[in-house]
Amino acid sequence: MSADIETSLRSPKAYELARAAIEAMEHHQVWPTVLNFQIWVHYVGHKQSPLAAEIDRLIAAGEPFTESIGEALAAQFLPDTRRNGDILDAGDALSRELSTVSSAIESAQKTAEIYGQQLETASNTFDNGDAAKVKAMVDTLTTATRIVQKENQSLETQLMETNFELIRLRESLEQVRRDAMTDGLTNLANRKSFDEALDAACAEADKAGEPLCLGIIDIDHFKGFNDTWGHQIGDQVLRYVASVIGKAGAAPRMAARYGGEEFAVIFPAESVEVATTILEEIREEVSSRSLKRRSTNEDLGAMTVSSGVAERAPGEPAANLVERADAALYASKHAGRNRTTAAEAPLAEAVAA
Repeated sequence: MSADIETSLRSPKAYELARAAIEAMEHHQVWPTVLNFQIWVHYVGHKQSPLAAEIDRLIAAGEPFTESIGEALAAQFLPDTRRNGDILDAGDALSRELSTVSSAIESAQKTAEIYGQQLETASNTFDNGDAAKVKAMVDTLTTATRIVQKENQSLETQLMETNFELIRLRESLEQVRRDAMTDGLTNLANRKSFDEALDAACAEADKAGEPLCLGIIDIDHFKGFNDTWGHQIGDQVLRYVASVIGKAGAAPRMAARYGGEEFAVIFPAESVEVATTILEEIREEVSSRSLKRRSTNEDLGAMTVSSGVAERAPGEPAANLVERADAALYASKHAGRNRTTAAEAPLAEAVAA
């Protein structure tokens, strides 16, 4: 948010601004999520901003304020949202530093112990020899080392406690990272996690000389379903479809919410035939269940999904693979939906580009 709005939220005007945002959201039938509230507080508090201009354009065009649109607006116009990735990366760097410090502490403790053992051994070496002066010197050093080790016991205890604390902190950071890489609604990997995983999978496929496939799945007619039944029912549908995809996309595969009602599955070391079979199983399971409204047991009918799958060519960039899988998805849509389409192999010049 801008500095002016942040100032307003720390003043008596905060309640007025919050009420205005909620009223605007209710008027335009916007679901009151935390992210949407942040967007609409900015909208009502700074009507001359680029974000407000874009929302006005969407309102004038009659476009519904979907979750995917909200995410896109936040990523483009709200600096705090754009900083989330930077914060996550900083957490990764801190975790690496903590690991280094932890290793250094363990190494220092072992070094002190080994040093004392070496001096003790050197002293014993001269027990049967004539080098009395050398032995006396080593004995002196051994005694000094024992004194130092005794004095350092409390320090070593502190170091161990610090090491335990670093481990705990590193585990906390890892949990934060997992949360930041997980879609809150579906508990699948989110878009950032997917992007990182796909890049890594492409690199591994090139290194191992193995195939790699990508499937993209979209819920058919979801916008109309959402408009008819509301966002709460729409969220239930997203969670249901995600649960089916998540089971089929378990490790070593990787399932993610790609955005809105779109999902993606990475198939490492699997051919397009195998990936197509899995996507067809997902499609059939989703369509086999008749959904009901929990509160009234009202029959909502069955949902269907359309899918596109592409097998990566050696050296093909991740972005190009996504583009081909997405094109295959839209081929399924244009062919009547509720089907899976495999993309054709890319031309050599497309891979090189």
